[in-house]
Amino acid sequence: MLAATAAVLSFSLSACGSESGLKSAGPTTAAVGPVRLWPGLPAISAPPLGFGESDKERVPGVRVTHNSTRGLDPVTVVRAEVAAHPKDATGAGGLPEQTVTRLADCDRRSATQGEKRPGSRAGTRPERQPQAPASCPVLKAYHHDLTGDGRDELIVGVTLPRQQLAVRCYQAENGGLTRIMSTSDQVVAVELAGEDLILRVVSAGIPGYEYRTAWSWDARQGTMLPAQDEIVPARMYTPPAPEASGAPSPSPSASQAPQDPPSTQSTQPPPTPRASSSAGTP
Repeated sequence: MLAATAAVLSFSLSACGSESGLKSAGPTTAAVGPVRLWPGLPAISAPPLGFGESDKERVPGVRVTHNSTRGLDPVTVVRAEVAAHPKDATGAGGLPEQTVTRLADCDRRSATQGEKRPGSRAGTRPERQPQAPASCPVLKAYHHDLTGDGRDELIVGVTLPRQQLAVRCYQAENGGLTRIMSTSDQVVAVELAGEDLILRVVSAGIPGYEYRTAWSWDARQGTMLPAQDEIVPARMYTPPAPEASGAPSPSPSASQAPQDPPSTQSTQPPPTPRASSSAGTP
C-alpha cells in the first residue's frame, strides 16, 4: 500500500515539473496598504466652518400635488426662496439684489408656437407656450431622479453676476418641496450621469484645468453631497447628440426657454476662491 502511494506521488511531482504542468509566475509583489503618518495628531474638537453643502430646507408656500415636481414653475420656486430669505444675498437660499430685481423680467412672457407641451399626444397640434425672455435669470428647469426613489427631482439654474451660476435641486415630499442641494460657482457645464449631478467649474489659478465635482444623494443626510471633487484637464463642452425617441432623458420644464451655459471667455473677472463656492457668491 505504501509503495503504491509513493508511486502515485512520484508521478504527480514529475507531471508538475513537465512542460505541460504548472509553472511559477515569479515572486509575488507585496501588497502595500495605507500607512498612517503622524498617528499622534490630536482629535479635532471643533469642525471647520461649513459652507452649506449639506443644508436642506423646506420651501415655504410651495405645495406639490401627488409628490411630483412636474408642473412646478421654477420661477415660482425661486421667488418663494427669496421671500423666505429676503435679507440673504448669499447662502443656500439667498440671491444677490441684482438677480432678485431681474426676476421681474420673467413675468414678461411671449407666446411662441412650435414647441409641443410635455404630455400631449403624438400627432396633435403643438400648443402655444409662454416663454420667458433671455433677461430672466431663471433657466429652464430639468426633472431627473437623483435620489433613486423613482420620482424625479427638480433641477433649477439661476444666472448670477460675475458669470456665476447657482444650481439648486428640490425634492417633493409630504405635499411640499424641500431643497436638497444649493451651490454656485463659475460653472462651465452641468451634466447628469446616472443619479449624479456633475458640475465642471473654472479652476482658480491653474490654467488649462477645471474642477469636476460629482454631487450624489446621501440617504443619511437626506441631501446631495459633493461626493467626488477632482481637478481635471479642461475640455470644450459639447452637448450630447439628441437621444432616440423613447430613450430616458432629463425632462426640461416648459416654463423657461433654453439658454446657453455661462460664458467662460478670457474677459471674465478673476474667479472667486474655491472655498466659497457652495455658499453662494453675490
